[in-house]
Amino acid sequence: MAQLYAQVILPLSLHDAYTYKVPASLESTVVPGKRVIVQFGARKLYAALVSSLSSTKPDNVEEIKEIQEVLDEHPVVLPRNFQLWHWMAQYYCCTLGDVFRAALPTGLKLESKTKVFLTGSEEEVALSETESLMLREIENETNILADLQRKLGTSFSYSTLKALMNKNLVYAEEKISRKYRPRTEAFVKLNSSISSEKELSEKLALLKRAKKQEALLHHFCDLLRVFEPDALPEISKKELLQGTSFTPALVKGLAEKHILVDYQKQVSRLDEEQIEQVSINMLNKYQAKALEEIKHEFETQQVVLIHGITASGKTEIYIHLIDEILKLGKQALYLVPEIALTTQIIQRLKNVFGHKVGIYHSKLNSQERVEIWEKTLHFAEKPDEGYQVILGARSGVFLPFSDLGLIIVDEEHENSFKQFDPAPRYNARDMAVVMGYQNQAKVVLGSATPSYESYHNAITKKYGLVNLTKRHSEMELPEIVVADMKRAYKRKEMHSVLTPQLFELVESALENKEQVILFQNRRGYSPYVECFSCGNIPKCERCDVSLTYHKYKMRLTCHYCGFSYQLPERCDECGSPEIKTRGFGTEKIEDEIKQLFRNARIDRMDLDTTQTKNAFEKIVGKLEKRKTDILIGTQMVTKGLDFDHVSVVGILNADNLINFPDFRAHERAFQLISQVAGRAGRKHKRGKVVIQTTQPEHPLIDLISRQDFKQAMKLQFEERQLFKYPPFYRLIKIVVKHKNLETVDRVAKHLADLLRKNRSLVILGPEFPMISRIQLWHHKEIWIKIDRKLPLDQVKSGIMEAVKAVKSAPSNSNSQINIDVDPF
Repeated sequence: MAQLYAQVILPLSLHDAYTYKVPASLESTVVPGKRVIVQFGARKLYAALVSSLSSTKPDNVEEIKEIQEVLDEHPVVLPRNFQLWHWMAQYYCCTLGDVFRAALPTGLKLESKTKVFLTGSEEEVALSETESLMLREIENETNILADLQRKLGTSFSYSTLKALMNKNLVYAEEKISRKYRPRTEAFVKLNSSISSEKELSEKLALLKRAKKQEALLHHFCDLLRVFEPDALPEISKKELLQGTSFTPALVKGLAEKHILVDYQKQVSRLDEEQIEQVSINMLNKYQAKALEEIKHEFETQQVVLIHGITASGKTEIYIHLIDEILKLGKQALYLVPEIALTTQIIQRLKNVFGHKVGIYHSKLNSQERVEIWEKTLHFAEKPDEGYQVILGARSGVFLPFSDLGLIIVDEEHENSFKQFDPAPRYNARDMAVVMGYQNQAKVVLGSATPSYESYHNAITKKYGLVNLTKRHSEMELPEIVVADMKRAYKRKEMHSVLTPQLFELVESALENKEQVILFQNRRGYSPYVECFSCGNIPKCERCDVSLTYHKYKMRLTCHYCGFSYQLPERCDECGSPEIKTRGFGTEKIEDEIKQLFRNARIDRMDLDTTQTKNAFEKIVGKLEKRKTDILIGTQMVTKGLDFDHVSVVGILNADNLINFPDFRAHERAFQLISQVAGRAGRKHKRGKVVIQTTQPEHPLIDLISRQDFKQAMKLQFEERQLFKYPPFYRLIKIVVKHKNLETVDRVAKHLADLLRKNRSLVILGPEFPMISRIQLWHHKEIWIKIDRKLPLDQVKSGIMEAVKAVKSAPSNSNSQINIDVDPF
């Protein structure tokens, strides 16, 4: 019989699949998609994924290792997943191992740990005190090396361990630690040998002297209605004993007498609370028209972009589309930029589709993520137990859908869909489009302010386009007020951070029992502190940034690496006590607003206040229940929130957004300000939005105040076409990193010189970015502009060869070179 070979993907940054022999004993169990244990290198063991099988031995390979163990009964990854992984590795210039690590939940990735075992030798040898101590610990089954080090402390040494190995008393081995363990719970049922009431009565008669056991059995029979038509087959031990004086020992006693069976059963870790399902809302005439247009576009297009203004009711259209797909027995994926920010969507989907909905995001622990992975994977086999709808953040694109029919990407313009570090640096919106083609599933992209790339694809007929221009219940768009901060400061009319216009509107809203949202896209108390005597500004030791002051911790903190220290009482440079805060973060604004509106109930929503698992939901819940009058927040307040009683929204400093040094600055400013503005006046009355700026005459401010998306895009398209930026050219960013500045300069220059040999490319740099040192690593960037007419695969292949050539130089081995395709 011919030898079978398996190609496996390892969870390492390696481009290729590696070949291993399949032992005859495992031939029937090794199939693509299963995890297997393989040895890679001298002694490291890894859980690898079988990607394919072959009976052909690879060329130029003398020794091929064998697979040691098969971990899964069923594949954990489907062939479609591998298809997507290969596409992703090729497009984003990363390795298959990078994609593997990003795709699988942590609980399905096993880790290798060194363990030390006794050899069982009976030979008597002389031992030192430290050797005896270590041997005793190993005898006590403390055999993981890390645990040995922790328990022995200063008594641990590698020389002692080596001495024990030389004396043939212990040996070391790499063992695989399984991270995922199914959750089990104790259940109780009637022994199968008791099949009638008569047999049960006989058992009860035997318990006359064991009164407590007899009482427990009566209690058990009453709860389960034993031998009645609607009898329950089992009950959890916790529920059986709850509220009684019965003990687990009594259950054990009845089990020993073969009356009850006490056993462990696998249960879900997920919150499976009872949900009262409601019917799907009827669509208004504009929504119904948009739904019909989407279906019409789907006849000829795989992807449709919905350009629907804020509060136009896009979510209800999505729900109708999902409902139609579910009736066909297919699955749906609903992607949102940040799952923590979409509490209302989660509740709405669960109310309509009940337990068919699963939620997949990073705030779940690894065990919960594995459970959702498996319920998605096994939907085709167990539709009653599997998930038919997944609401997820960007990692949802990796889930193993068996029959995907629809993908929805809500707020498709958001940069949260882009993975920045580590590789693969993918955009989940673009991956959703690829998944749609690979799975023959329809894709809907939705936004009030679409990304210019998506809108360009729509107007060039690559995507279908549906416009939704009316708000739900025909509410008017909010009135935009542009407030001149420069003028207010000159006239001394500012109320702390509020212009007179915004101050008066907030006062009026509070008097009318309405709510207010104030937006400032900078957290902390102050962006920096400064010595008024010598002008010194404290900076991070590891990064080239000033430290942000957080008042609640009384600390200066770096938002890039986390370095922090207590705010000094005196300047580190000159010793002066004149240290002042500069600028406004959300924390300082909260303090100032509390002084201005002493009776108002004020809350803050930023990264500092939403770090715990349910903190965001609590803040949103308080606003919905009208327990908060003024909410101050960063861009978190812009995404997916729908509040009935918010009548005023204030953008406290639009200049920070407009003047950011990035070719996308105006696009993002328009998107962000429009999204914040969309929170105002959504149900009961027309809202008002105040944009505070020192540049009221800026063309973009005028376009935002008129909500003229098309004109803003047209102006940007003219600039981007002239200067060769997306969507007319492709961009690739290469970041060179090293802890030595001279090395970064040399490596970046070498790489840029190699890239410039391809004269069809536009090469910018190498240049230092705005923040050129992060966590002690110096950065230099090279930007590549690629004409869309050029063959992209060939261009990328040339880039990868240049990177490989630079890294292969001995003096460059410690440098890092990261490739970011389509940087956001």
